[in-house]
Amino acid sequence: MDYKLIALDIDGTLTNSRKEISPRTRYAILEAQAQGKKIILASGRHPVGVYPIARDLRLDSYGGYIMSFNGGKIIECATDKTIVTKLFPREFLPDIVNVIKDSNITIITWDDRRIFADSKRNDYTDIEQDVLKTEMIVVEDFVSEIKFEINKILLAGEPDELDEYQKILAKRYDGLLEVYKSAPYFLELMPLGVSKGSMLPLLLDKLGVTREELVAFGDNYNDMTMIGYAGLGVAMANGEAEVKKIANYVCESNDDDGIAETLHKFVLK
Repeated sequence: MDYKLIALDIDGTLTNSRKEISPRTRYAILEAQAQGKKIILASGRHPVGVYPIARDLRLDSYGGYIMSFNGGKIIECATDKTIVTKLFPREFLPDIVNVIKDSNITIITWDDRRIFADSKRNDYTDIEQDVLKTEMIVVEDFVSEIKFEINKILLAGEPDELDEYQKILAKRYDGLLEVYKSAPYFLELMPLGVSKGSMLPLLLDKLGVTREELVAFGDNYNDMTMIGYAGLGVAMANGEAEVKKIANYVCESNDDDGIAETLHKFVLK
């Protein structure tokens, strides 16, 4: 198969345990683009946390795409234009805040450049700031302070407590929101129908590429829909067991250049 499109999750997939892209992986991605392949950075991150990686991989020069917020916002790197954005329904915010009010879970969202979190900060809240390297605003009244349009709500907390609230929220918002984990300590609340796998067809239609010509790499639960959708769905060796089960291929870990190894095996000429 002549694969034409490569979708890459970032954390735990493209970046290694030190949150870096290894030289070998970077070279393989640049070589793939030089051979005419298009790259999509498909991440739960805010675009602020994806742009530096996109620039480093020269997606602007080669015509790649950023698919941030798990597909809730898609940006064309060559023009820096947002071609798709899906907004979170604000009317659910008061109820979500009320549901988690007795928990130790932090609720987080973003404007165009800053992180907003409620006052129940925990050890996991700062992980998001470390990734984005941007200002965090802590607010006492989350509902009244969040007056801008948002794409996603993130809940951060202890994995066991998040598992409990995932069940509660998934049942409460069945048919209204998407509720899934992106890490053991992060629970994503997304507009209905927004996931990496459900938003990829919009790009494929734009580019005239079939799903059989798509390779998708990931390691975590929020990658499962795009791995299942792709013609070649690749799970990292360091990924969750459920992700590996649905993948067509399990590659080396993110610390062992799994992406580079797979591109050399299946994609590069």
